[in-house]
Amino acid sequence: MSELEIVRDLARQTLTVATVGGEFDNSLWDRAERLVRNTEYICRLPEFAGTALQVDRFCLKGGAYFCEAGLARRIEQAKGAVRFVAREAENKDLLELSAQTAVEKLKGVVESSRIDKIAVIITESGDRFTRMTEAMVLSDARNLDDMGVIGIFNESRRYVFDGKGPSDALQSWKNKVDYRYWQARLKEGFRFEEVRRIAELRLAAAESFMNQLKFETEAQDLKDMAVALQETE
Repeated sequence: MSELEIVRDLARQTLTVATVGGEFDNSLWDRAERLVRNTEYICRLPEFAGTALQVDRFCLKGGAYFCEAGLARRIEQAKGAVRFVAREAENKDLLELSAQTAVEKLKGVVESSRIDKIAVIITESGDRFTRMTEAMVLSDARNLDDMGVIGIFNESRRYVFDGKGPSDALQSWKNKVDYRYWQARLKEGFRFEEVRRIAELRLAAAESFMNQLKFETEAQDLKDMAVALQETE
């Protein structure tokens, strides 16, 4: 087993948490794997080609695997009674706890200099002014995961935990649109222009999804059919 595979396995164990019902919730692990994929492909974008940007791929992946470890620890401390919301993981204290957890889990498995760098990448990813390349990539990877249909899925989990339905999700979406929340995220949440463009495409897909949800919630298709049939009578 390679060193990276060992890191991956430790992250999986850390991020798979027990629920109140005694089952296991792998949503944080699922997100970590998405983040790793995001970082891999961000580093392949033309924006990196022919530039002075140097990326430590091993430590970047290690940071992506463990950047939700703090939230996993909080869930364990609350005996599984904490819902997962992607944006909660951006909290500075949680990122510091994630870095601390990574240090503890990787000690004796990965050389200390690499562990220290992984911890710095995690904490720096929450600093919008960081100049650390790996931290900027991880930050964009995290923000991108919030923007599209995946973001809607994560929000939906919160609504389910809170006992809310589609109408509540639609109202929340409307509030974000009205307050130009998404425009602010697009402007301030990305360090790489090509990732921002992808985020815009994902946001458009999410908007289409929410429009369809509104259409079905209001039974607009049934209304249109009923009106059309009445007109033919």
